[in-house]
Amino acid sequence: MDEVIRVEGLTKNFGQLQVLRGIDCSVRSSEVVCVIGPSGSGKSTFLRCLNGLEEASGGRVLVHGVSVHDNSTDVDALRSEIGMVFQRFNLFPHMTVLDNITLAPTKVRGVPLEQAREQARALLIKVGLLDKIDAYPNQLSGGQQQRVAIARALAMQPAIMLFDEPTSALDPEMVGEVLSVMQTLAEEGMTMMVVSHEMGFARRVANRVLFMDEGVLVEEGTPEEIFDRPREERTRRFLSNIL
Repeated sequence: MDEVIRVEGLTKNFGQLQVLRGIDCSVRSSEVVCVIGPSGSGKSTFLRCLNGLEEASGGRVLVHGVSVHDNSTDVDALRSEIGMVFQRFNLFPHMTVLDNITLAPTKVRGVPLEQAREQARALLIKVGLLDKIDAYPNQLSGGQQQRVAIARALAMQPAIMLFDEPTSALDPEMVGEVLSVMQTLAEEGMTMMVVSHEMGFARRVANRVLFMDEGVLVEEGTPEEIFDRPREERTRRFLSNIL
């Protein structure tokens, strides 16, 4: 499999606070990598550095061989290849579901409106929400809004999808519907990096799991290695508290 993301010595400081302390990892095409760890360990900051939403303090991030934080890099063009789904849905409240999904393809990629609408309908079928095509965000449940947010990210036909704790803002009964959509994407071969507290999803869907704590990548391995045979005491302690 081709390497699509390479992270080398990534550091990130917020003033005197060092949030990331020299992260090294890579992600290959069609791989699903789940990032786990306690709150405040730098997971979300790490993810946001991958598409330039956060500026790196040191090290580098390469996506398809392009340095994300290089001054000469067209970050907007790079981000069009990297879909991102956040904890909060960030849908435009004054736009219908259809308009939310078609906005970026038409404005950024120049896709003709009717083509974008056909693509949106297909994506809404994929996420099980075609019947909500004319609804506004405030008419949807949290789980439905997050599924629309996933469809909106997919509308740009990204090569990579980043998920930053996509179920953490949802009521428990809505979590499954979002994870089901993500599992389908994984089965279809989408390259995905997922920050999540959903250990069952990580065990079931991930090819690799990264465990982070205090800005350090403590351990990585297959789900079986991390969950059943963790090497590091810090990993074992974390898992014993949540499993």
